[in-house]
Amino acid sequence: MQDDAGKCLYFAYGSNMSWQRVGARISPIQRVGVAQLYGFALKFHKVGKDGSAKCNAWCTGEERDTLWGVLYELSADQLETLDQLEGTGQGYQRRTVAVYYEQQRIETQIYVATEIDDDLQPFDWYLEHVLSGARQNNLPAEHQNLIVQTPIIEDSDRARFAREMSIYDNL
Repeated sequence: MQDDAGKCLYFAYGSNMSWQRVGARISPIQRVGVAQLYGFALKFHKVGKDGSAKCNAWCTGEERDTLWGVLYELSADQLETLDQLEGTGQGYQRRTVAVYYEQQRIETQIYVATEIDDDLQPFDWYLEHVLSGARQNNLPAEHQNLIVQTPIIEDSDRARFAREMSIYDNL
């Protein structure tokens, strides 16, 4: 949903929670704050183009399940760029969901996996993006622990690892 100024809200729950990661992809970014999506859980089972697992907002239908994430305000151009980067129609589907931000129900855009494989694991660098974002945004400790405890595989392409981690060099 876009407002009159062509802006919309986007709920990031994976690697795009990291300010450096999302900023490198669709800069400049406008962070709104931390939000919750009820009835969903974080899963690392989306089939990535590189053969590893990426994050997915898995609909459990259980009200007690909460997916934490970060709300960003995006322009129409940024959302279009993100559609391309996330592979809309080729791994992710963008849809509208209602999250809770500062105890208010707000409609936002989210990406949900269309191809999943529970046997996949994320690469080391990908999990680091997700964990960095969770820490930067002070997500609850139990959510951060869930991320930390996720089994990973070391990316054999160490040049890709170095490229992905280079966005944190200026910290």
